[in-house]
Amino acid sequence: MRIWTTTAVLAAFWLISGVISSEPINATSVLVENAISSPVSTNAKQITVSNTEFGLKRVDSKGNVTIFQTTRVPLQEGNTYGWRIKLKNYQGEVKWREVLYLPKPPETWGTDNGEDFSISADGKTSVTRRTQSAPEGVIENFWTIAPGDPVGKHRIEVYIDNRLIGTFQFEVIPVK
Repeated sequence: MRIWTTTAVLAAFWLISGVISSEPINATSVLVENAISSPVSTNAKQITVSNTEFGLKRVDSKGNVTIFQTTRVPLQEGNTYGWRIKLKNYQGEVKWREVLYLPKPPETWGTDNGEDFSISADGKTSVTRRTQSAPEGVIENFWTIAPGDPVGKHRIEVYIDNRLIGTFQFEVIPVK
């Protein structure tokens, strides 16, 4: 009986000492990593992607938005680029997360409507979270070129429920 008691006490001591002696987490260095990997829940509906588009946003005189598909975005102030994803047989609200990777930090970061938005410590990555109505199963997001935006290779990843549903690689190129 003493052997069992000693074994139990020693096992508890080893478990507790491991917890007590563990190092604290450096919160600033894992800020974006946690933001990127944190769960984003949506309806229990099955999500299936039927179509993805990326390119320059065009708005006609009636307000209809089309995407001129390209992977080369001219660095011209006011140009708007982004993505659109069609979800198969889906209606209702969708909670999605977008991670935008830049080759170097822009001079400024900004969003239009105070949404859930965070920036990495090095200034090269942003995370946007949004709940969007998708009556036709369409979700989308666009960015507008601003002074100080970097040229080079960019990447956008879109997630629903921690599942990658779209990746868009493109290059912002200087205008001649």
